[in-house]
Amino acid sequence: MNFDQIDWTQITDATLDTLAMLGGALLFTVLLGLPLGVLLFLTGRKQLLEQPALYGLVSFVLNIVRSVPFIILLIVLIPLTTLVTGTSLGVRGVIPPLVIGTTAFFARLVETALREVDRGLVEASQSMGASTWQVIWYTLLPEARLGIISAITVTAIVLVDYTAMSGAIGGGGVGDLAIRYGYQRFQTEVMIVTVALLIVLVQLLQASGNRLVTHFTRK
Repeated sequence: MNFDQIDWTQITDATLDTLAMLGGALLFTVLLGLPLGVLLFLTGRKQLLEQPALYGLVSFVLNIVRSVPFIILLIVLIPLTTLVTGTSLGVRGVIPPLVIGTTAFFARLVETALREVDRGLVEASQSMGASTWQVIWYTLLPEARLGIISAITVTAIVLVDYTAMSGAIGGGGVGDLAIRYGYQRFQTEVMIVTVALLIVLVQLLQASGNRLVTHFTRK
């Protein structure tokens, strides 16, 4: 193997594309998934805004999205992606399916984190006259903070996997480079480098998430 023949500029550009997809998709996933997770929790059985019909509907839709393999979701959403972004290729073209694919996953993790909050704290807040919004903002979210940080970390790692998969349909990034050069052109060196980059990225994300959990645990 000859690593001297690798186009490192191309590797750098692909890495930046992957980071752009990861950052953009994670931002929108959190912005959409956090409220969805809170809604699921609040409308669940014996919760503050118990609404079985609404909970069942939202839960059903999220389960449908989660049950579709991401590579198929990428293809199914091409018309919608093209309508929203004007293209189904590159960084712009892959962010909408990334967001849709991970929002359902993240919302479920948020719901689980909120269920771990001591019910006594919620009842204490209500007894002091706190509104539903105040219970959410000052009790539920702060108490579930560590679980939500862990959920964001796990979701970010899932997004790294998804960005790599998006290379199969021209999504760009490290995954696209691995498929076009490492697989289709049998350039083993490129495949090794791209896999190493993905491993390093996942390790950095996990380490960052662990440090945040440790930091807020001490508080």
